[in-house]
Amino acid sequence: MENKNINIIITLLSLFISALIIVFSLIAINLRPMKLWADYQNICIEEESINKTIPWAVRKCNGRSKVYQVK
Repeated sequence: MENKNINIIITLLSLFISALIIVFSLIAINLRPMKLWADYQNICIEEESINKTIPWAVRKCNGRSKVYQVK
């Protein structure tokens, strides 16, 4: 009787761990485009802020530099 209970507990525990792995894998796969965008933003801001201020570089990388142009 105890051996049967232990096997059920081990089976449920392994199913739970497998489900957690699958869920976290799906979350990681869905966050990949955001990671690529963040990497692009970092590179863009580093390149644009060499001669300009960082806030200007952030606006430029977000596509809003025309709105904030000083005339």
